[in-house]
Amino acid sequence: MSSEHALEHGKAIPSLVPARMDRLPWTKFHWMIVVGLGVSWILDGLEIQLVSLVGNVLKEPETLHLTTSEVGLMASIYLAGEVVGALLFGRLTDRLGRRSLFIVTLLVYLIASGAAGLSWDLTSLLVFRFIAGMGIGGEYAAINSAIDELIPSRYRGRVDIGVNGTYWGGALIGSAVGLLFLNTDIIPVEWGWRLCFLIGPVMGLIIIYLRRHIPESPRWLMTHGRVEEAERTVDDIEATVRRQGGELREVRDDEAIAVVDYPPVTYREIARVMLRDYRSRSFLGFSMMVTQAFLYNAIFFTYALVLKSYFGLNDSSVALYFFPFAIGNLAGPLLLGHLFDTVGRRKMILGTYTLSAVVLFITALLFNAGVLNAASLTGLWCVVFFFASAGASSAYLTVSEIFPIELRGQAISFFFAISQLAGGVIAPYLFASLIGEGDNPARGPLTVGYIIGAVVMLAGGIIAWVFGVDAEGKSLEDIAKPLSSTTGATRFQGATPRLPATERRREDEP
Repeated sequence: MSSEHALEHGKAIPSLVPARMDRLPWTKFHWMIVVGLGVSWILDGLEIQLVSLVGNVLKEPETLHLTTSEVGLMASIYLAGEVVGALLFGRLTDRLGRRSLFIVTLLVYLIASGAAGLSWDLTSLLVFRFIAGMGIGGEYAAINSAIDELIPSRYRGRVDIGVNGTYWGGALIGSAVGLLFLNTDIIPVEWGWRLCFLIGPVMGLIIIYLRRHIPESPRWLMTHGRVEEAERTVDDIEATVRRQGGELREVRDDEAIAVVDYPPVTYREIARVMLRDYRSRSFLGFSMMVTQAFLYNAIFFTYALVLKSYFGLNDSSVALYFFPFAIGNLAGPLLLGHLFDTVGRRKMILGTYTLSAVVLFITALLFNAGVLNAASLTGLWCVVFFFASAGASSAYLTVSEIFPIELRGQAISFFFAISQLAGGVIAPYLFASLIGEGDNPARGPLTVGYIIGAVVMLAGGIIAWVFGVDAEGKSLEDIAKPLSSTTGATRFQGATPRLPATERRREDEP
């Protein structure tokens, strides 16, 4: 009887898919996954930065002649699209698979972002920006799921954190592109902003070729009644790894996980799992995502206002100050990411959240005392976000690890949506209000805001220490058992785990 037929008859089918995926050595195959899937965050950073730069240009009579409020609406509609896209495609990636969705979401983004460069009025621009946001929001759910399920457990933390941190690489690219395309001495104003919207699609067209060669997640196949297809997919991956020089250890029978046929997860079951079975983990995910989003949106979206209001910088000078800020954000995840796999998740989350909070508190006191200039304030922000960026990336890693595979994409999308709404709506408005009007406004209210941000981050770190999960080096199935899995030898009903093809040959040899 085939595995699929056994599943249909209610039998538990043992599979070594998770063990085989986690024992893989690092090869070019994994670099293809990182590059092919990790570009999502680069594209999001690119989009956010370019939109912030073209905002003033779109107010010109030669362009779309928007008002200030309409420019703000353009950013808000993109955020709304991200939330809707995350919820929609997060649901679909759990039901239809990771590969199908990470192709679809990238195509949605490519088409809509390119179309935004052809916009003829405000309405068309808002429609295209909303759809582009949907594509990127869907990428967050589908890509985080796929990366975690395809990367070996001992590398998962550093890869996920590093990939999430590349958002700031995209922001740096966006800044550089803006300085070129929005320079009216080089490109006419009516064409520069349109070219900006085409940069992301051009990058995406290159990446979509790589994605065509990335397989479906064998873990997703295994837990959706397609055990034999999952095993064949791992056979192909192992063959690729061997061709690239990787050596594979043998897997043991006791590393198998037994799965049964499991119906699609309903919203009611998601609520049961997240609010009853994994209540503390849901509180952990909510706390980490909201606290980091609050700090980021509070500081980042008022960055230019602070430099202009308190230090008298003009727009071109502010743009230059963004580069060291972005480099600090990019360096944190890339340099600290491996420690989340070696030192451990809880220790590093507590450390990064706490250190960012302490440095921000010191920054608040120095800012209030009036001893900082634009350069020294930016330098301190670089230190704050060197740690905060690694902590923020670990929030996405945590949410994608601690829930069963059958609802992983939806869990990511739920917490992403909550953090975007809470951090994206409340924090920028609050901190902009604290800055006030006029030249060199009072520093006291904003100082209080910075202290609130520090307390929020400290609280997030403490919650992660108390409720966190020591997931470093562990299989995803050990962190959160799939809903389709069974436990106990009696549930195997006499079946024998399917070994990799090479090991089956070894057993047959005399």
